[in-house]
Amino acid sequence: MKTNISSLMIMLSNKESDLATAKSNILDYAVNTSIQELDGTVNVTEDYKVDFDEAYSQIDELIKDIVKIKATINAKNNEFKLSDGRSIQEAIAENGVLRKMRITYKSLLCRKASKRRETEVNNSYFECRTLNFDPKELKAKVEELDRKIEKTDFEISRLNSIEFEY
Repeated sequence: MKTNISSLMIMLSNKESDLATAKSNILDYAVNTSIQELDGTVNVTEDYKVDFDEAYSQIDELIKDIVKIKATINAKNNEFKLSDGRSIQEAIAENGVLRKMRITYKSLLCRKASKRRETEVNNSYFECRTLNFDPKELKAKVEELDRKIEKTDFEISRLNSIEFEY
């Protein structure tokens, strides 16, 4: 079957959702209920053995499918290369770090220099707070990170659409 990484990621998401449902079902079907009369007669009121067995085998199949899909995605993420020679996996890792740095820089840009007058009984002074960085330089750095992340994301997206045999 011909597919691409994007389709595999969608398939993986669906399988993981199905697994969550099956895990919930298996918990619901784990116990049968019966009523035992005083004379020893047993009447089964809820018998989930068949449902439990189906959910149990479904979980096994879903786990096998998920492992196969993830292995394929990882292999392709390491095989496909961006124009600069990095693998998709390397680029994803780098973009994760760059996004965290971007958040840190954006937080720094929220800081402002300040000057506040303090008055005590016999004394008055200004408490001055100055920034240890140039906001213009930091803003330029954020914009540079945005461009780099966007360019890498675009290349990853392009590579994710390359078809291969699955």
